[in-house]
Amino acid sequence: MAITTLRELYIDQLQDIYSANRQSLEATKKMRDKASESDLKAALDDGLKGIEDGMKQVKALIEGHDADPTGEHCKGMEGLVKEANAHAIDANIDDKDVRDASIITQYQRMVHYGIAGYGTAQAFAKRLGLNDDAATIGKCLDETYDGDTRMNKIARREVNPAAAA
Repeated sequence: MAITTLRELYIDQLQDIYSANRQSLEATKKMRDKASESDLKAALDDGLKGIEDGMKQVKALIEGHDADPTGEHCKGMEGLVKEANAHAIDANIDDKDVRDASIITQYQRMVHYGIAGYGTAQAFAKRLGLNDDAATIGKCLDETYDGDTRMNKIARREVNPAAAA
């Protein structure tokens, strides 16, 4: 389908976010299973809940515009998931603290992609006068930022010092 309006681009971006979330959900589950540090595991568990909630919210928005949530496959997240597999999940890292540091790195790359997607979709929704959509996306964006901030704290306080020791 050719995209000719901002509304069509907005829906396309929501579908991309939905696909990205679906892909990152599986990678995050695998990283949680590989993580050693208890705060990291807890943060990844909360991240999984946040991704699932974001998927529900975005799905409802897409369906509210009479579109198919699975109408797009996010190649960007596909690449980030491949990186997470190569550098954290399947990586040959013997030191558990170094693996945890790598898990945080890969998780945050996926989160930052999500922040960009949610921020763009929210800007489009506002421009289109879709205030309820913009508010829903804003909540998803805030939760994603909160998860990123939490991961930064875990990295700085616990995981990176242990990995450097």
